[in-house]
Amino acid sequence: MKKLAIAATFAVGAAMLAAPAVDARTKLTGEQKLAKMLEGREAGKPVSCIPYSQTQDTTVIDKTAIVYRVGTTLYVNRPTNVDRLTDDDIMVTKLYSSQLCSVDTIQLHDRNANHMWNGFLALNEFVPYRKVVAAK
Repeated sequence: MKKLAIAATFAVGAAMLAAPAVDARTKLTGEQKLAKMLEGREAGKPVSCIPYSQTQDTTVIDKTAIVYRVGTTLYVNRPTNVDRLTDDDIMVTKLYSSQLCSVDTIQLHDRNANHMWNGFLALNEFVPYRKVVAAK
């Protein structure tokens, strides 16, 4: 009886390991995450600067973009060296004016390795995305 219980335990364990995880979520790409964030919004004309003091939130989308929220508008910036961009880095922004502009740079510092320098990004133009107003 004891041997049967042990065999049954091994059989159940093996079946659990062999079965794919039902709850496993598919990992979205950076472009998919950005598209989901921008749902219901439309792109406006790109701008060179945004008011840094009015920026309420910054979201990093790995290897894709940085999204700045100013009021209800989301500004998407796709910097140079975007392949270095991860949400695990600390971004240190070097401003040349009171606004955040396409001439500004960002130093990346590794959050886990004693804040060692991990690269830099140069900002490009900011594309504003505003909510689409439904027609009445």
